[in-house]
Amino acid sequence: MAASKLDPIISSYAKAHSKAYKQIYKAIERYDKIVVFRHLKPDYDAMGSQMGMVTFLKDNFPEKEIHFVGDNHVTFTPRVFPETENLSEDWFKANKFLAIIMDVGDADRIADPRFKHAAYKVKIDHHPCKKEVARASLCDLEMAAAAELAANLMLNWKGKTLSKEAAYYLYIGIVGDSGRFLFSSTSTHTFAIAQALLATGIELPPLYQRMYEKNVDSLRSLAYVLNHFTVSPKGVAYYCLPKAIQDELHITPEQGKEHVNTFSNIAGINVWCSVTEDPNPKDYCWRISIRSKGMDISGVAMKWEGGGHKQASGAKIKSLDDLPEFIADLDALFA
Repeated sequence: MAASKLDPIISSYAKAHSKAYKQIYKAIERYDKIVVFRHLKPDYDAMGSQMGMVTFLKDNFPEKEIHFVGDNHVTFTPRVFPETENLSEDWFKANKFLAIIMDVGDADRIADPRFKHAAYKVKIDHHPCKKEVARASLCDLEMAAAAELAANLMLNWKGKTLSKEAAYYLYIGIVGDSGRFLFSSTSTHTFAIAQALLATGIELPPLYQRMYEKNVDSLRSLAYVLNHFTVSPKGVAYYCLPKAIQDELHITPEQGKEHVNTFSNIAGINVWCSVTEDPNPKDYCWRISIRSKGMDISGVAMKWEGGGHKQASGAKIKSLDDLPEFIADLDALFA
């Protein structure tokens, strides 16, 4: 898509961030080997922005060696995204490469720690960051998705094309992190980018079918959630999924938050959470996904070893003994 045909909202954003764009463009042109990274326990935006970038690079730089790494998702791969590559330790140590880090703020959340071996690092993200890891960074906390930022970067790169396949992945990332365009982070820019992606010819019915297809086990887990949720005095709804219940329902810890948005349009519920036991021996905890109708819950998430966005964040507690205090912190937002 030629820059002259872009919505002025898209072009003006690129103009305002031209310095960062030029740094990223030059870095990509400079390196013959590129690895695209994203965050641990990926969501639609992490994998969508990653695969959108990988596809865009392969389409426009066929002579370059492009890779992508990270942990696979228990249901997204291979249903929606291809399985990630398994690059050897020797490859990272032997090659001078560019690391492009998508949808992750801090180093400890990057899915593959071997990004540290990169000769140069670029980051495209929309999360708060404690310490910058990249030399060239495009970060905007107001963007609905990292895929939204990445799409703008690609659409404004003169002489480069955004294919239907790349647009497909980016659109999924935007839909996932904007809550299907319902979150307050959705803006006129978000819709302008979505329109530009749709113009490549992607078809929405099969895209949404892939994203949201469920199985019978998912129905059973939803039934459990609907029969075992709690609502606090200030309208904080939550449900807990201990490991024993996960086994009974045939779900994994990653699937624990699958039904969290069931409570999104219920009168009297202001915040809703899934609380899922993760028995990983390296980091045993209860992982909490938090969503909000409007109140900024990111501060509470940061207090409890997490973070994220105003209406969608994550946190964790070491024991269910901590859960009453965690819920009380959310209740306090509405005091």
